[in-house]
Amino acid sequence: MKLRIEASSTVGKVRRNNEDMILVGDVKIRDNSYRTTVDIGDTGMYTVALADGMGGHLGGEKASEMVLDSLKIWTKKEWAYMNASSFNELSYYWLEHINRSLEYEGYKNPHYEGMGTTLVAFVVNYGDCYWINCGDSRIYRFRAGRLTQLSNDHSLSNLMGDHTHTGMIINCIGAGCTSSYLDLVEFGGDIMAGDVLLLCSDGLTDMVSNEELEMLLRGNATAKELCRVADEAGGRDNTSVCIIKVVKK
Repeated sequence: MKLRIEASSTVGKVRRNNEDMILVGDVKIRDNSYRTTVDIGDTGMYTVALADGMGGHLGGEKASEMVLDSLKIWTKKEWAYMNASSFNELSYYWLEHINRSLEYEGYKNPHYEGMGTTLVAFVVNYGDCYWINCGDSRIYRFRAGRLTQLSNDHSLSNLMGDHTHTGMIINCIGAGCTSSYLDLVEFGGDIMAGDVLLLCSDGLTDMVSNEELEMLLRGNATAKELCRVADEAGGRDNTSVCIIKVVKK
């Protein structure tokens, strides 16, 4: 599989620090942009992930980086091939581990107490493709000029159907959430050359509508350009965007 990937993460116009972070393979991106093209073989894992941290004095920054560091280590292990059921089971072992790690870090340092983060990721495992979601960061697929949200927001607004609750999430990693869960979905055969996957934090989707995003992607907007559009719309939050173009399946 050949992927063309670009990522960008910005602090926005209101926040003083950037609690978002993106992972592309081995590379972490915060307050920066990055591009790469990768050819992924039929063995091992490759991960692209985005985390939107939360939690007081630098806690969000710490949480998002800890989660992505842990995810990078986990996906770099030399796993044997796993079917979807085994991969899902393994992901829950990892979730339990990282939740404990965040809790312990908060215990050691009061500045980090209660910190947490969302997570959205695209993972290739021995040629099988998955998306993972925890929280309200999103993954979309752009195909044939149409944008479709694949993930479901784990948010109060989505649960209640009342968008006045934007920003209140009901599921995350850390932040004292003792019943964290992951949506882990296998693409199966439903991914093809020409598809574009968009991973983003709510700093983008709170500022730019799905209709606007679809129009911008039709115009081949880059990750950096989408961050700029969010900033121009008010930039109330950190904005992080990762665009994955499937060049060859």
